Amino acid sequence: MSRLPALHAPTAPPGTTDRYSPLPLLAVCLGYFMVILDVTVVTVALPVIGTGLHADVTGLQWVVDGYTLVFAGLLLFCGGLGDRLGGKTVFLGGLSVFTLASAGCALAPAVTVLVLARLVQGLGAALMVPSSLALLRSAYPDRTARARAFGVWGTVAGLAAGTGPVLGGLLVAGPGWRSVFFLNLPVGAAALLLTVRHVPRPAADRSRPGLDLPAQLAAAGSLAGLAGGCIEAGALGWTHPAVLGAFALCAAGLVAFVWLERRSPAPMLPPGLFRAPAFSASAVIGVLLNAGFYGLLFLAPLYFQRLHHYSALRTGFALLPAVGVVAVGSALAGRLTARTGPRLPMVVGLVVGAAGLFGWLPAGPATPYAVLVAPMAAAGFGTALTMPASTAAVMEAAPGARSGAAAAVFNAGRQIGSALGVALFGTLVAGGLVPGLHAAVVLGGTGFLLAAALAARYIPRAGKPT
Repeated sequence: MSRLPALHAPTAPPGTTDRYSPLPLLAVCLGYFMVILDVTVVTVALPVIGTGLHADVTGLQWVVDGYTLVFAGLLLFCGGLGDRLGGKTVFLGGLSVFTLASAGCALAPAVTVLVLARLVQGLGAALMVPSSLALLRSAYPDRTARARAFGVWGTVAGLAAGTGPVLGGLLVAGPGWRSVFFLNLPVGAAALLLTVRHVPRPAADRSRPGLDLPAQLAAAGSLAGLAGGCIEAGALGWTHPAVLGAFALCAAGLVAFVWLERRSPAPMLPPGLFRAPAFSASAVIGVLLNAGFYGLLFLAPLYFQRLHHYSALRTGFALLPAVGVVAVGSALAGRLTARTGPRLPMVVGLVVGAAGLFGWLPAGPATPYAVLVAPMAAAGFGTALTMPASTAAVMEAAPGARSGAAAAVFNAGRQIGSALGVALFGTLVAGGLVPGLHAAVVLGGTGFLLAAALAARYIPRAGKPT
C-alpha cells in the first residue's frame, strides 16, 4: 500500500484538528472500501444468489445494476449536497444508509427485495463517494500529501476489488451468500465512529441558492432508461416496445436535464467544470475504464462457473490474477502520479488494460485456465494504474469550491460505465456465452484504447496547467 501522507509531519497544536493524521484517511477509506467491495464480492456470489432466489440472468443484472444505477444517478445531486451542507454531514449520512441497506440485502427473501435493498445501498454510496474525496482534499492541503492520499484511496479500492472475489467465495462456501452483506455491518460501524471523532469538518458553501431537484429527476430517468433498455434487450430483443420505450425515456430525460440545467441558478453540473480539457477527458475515461473492467468481472464468474463448472470458492481464486494485482497497481499509480503527474500512468495503464481485454479472445469451453492468467492480470493492473491517476487529474483540474461536484461528475461517469458494461456485456451473452464474451472484450478493449488516446492528448504533463 502507498505510504500514508505526511505521517511524520508535526502534530497540530492542542485544541485543533491534526490535518496530517492518518485517521481521517482511514475513516474515509473504510467507507469507500465497502462501496467497492460490494461490486466484486457480489459478482462471485451471483450464480449462487440466482439459484437460491430463483433469478435468471436479467434478474442478476438488476442486482448489480440496481446498485450502480442509483449510485450514478444521484452522484451529481449528492456532490452538490456535500458542497452545500458540508462533506462530513453528507458522508456520515451515506455511511448510515449504506450500512442499514446492507442488512436489508442480507435478509432479502426474494430477488425483488434484494434489488430494492441494493437501490438503497446505491443511495448510500452516492452520498459517500463525492464527499470522501472532498474530505481528503480538505484534510490534506499539501499537494504532495494529497496526491498520496488519493493514491491510498485508490489502493483501498484495489484492495476491496481484489479481496472481493476470494472473500465472496469463502463466504458463499461457508456461511452462505447472505454473509456477503452482513460483513458491511461491523465495517460501517467502525467507519462511523472514526469519522465522527477524527475527520475534520470542511466549511459548507451556504451561498448556493438551492438544489435542482427537477434536473436530478431528469438525469436519473435518463440513466435508468439507458441501462434498463440495455439489460432488457437481452431477453426481449432490441426492437421490443419496452426496450424502445426505455431508450426514448433516456433521450427525453437527457434533453430535459440539459434544458433545466441551463435555466437553473444552481446547476448540479456547473458548466465551468468542463472548460478544463483535463477534467472532461478524465470524466470520459472513467466511463470507458469501468465499462470494460466491471463488464468483464460480471462475465468472468459466469464463464468459469457455467462452462468450466467451478465452485464459487474456486471462481474467487480463479479471478485473483485480475483483482489481486489491483492493489499493487493502485499503490504504484499513487507514487507515479505524485512524481510525474497523472498522464504517464493513465496512458500506460489503459494500453496494458486493453491488451488484457483482447487477451480473452481465445477463451472457449476447452481453453486451459493458464491461457487466461496473463490477460486477467493485465486487465486488472492496467485498470488499477489508471484509476488513482485519473482521480488526481479530475481533482487538480477542478476549483476547490466545486471539489464535491467535480468528484461527483467523475464518479458518476465511472458508475455509468459500470452499469453500461454489465448491461451491454450481459446482453451480448444472451445469444451464447462464448461469442458474447468475445464481442464484449473487443468492445471493452477498443474503449480502453480510445481512453488512452484521450489521456495522451488532453491530460497535461507534470508541472503544466490543466
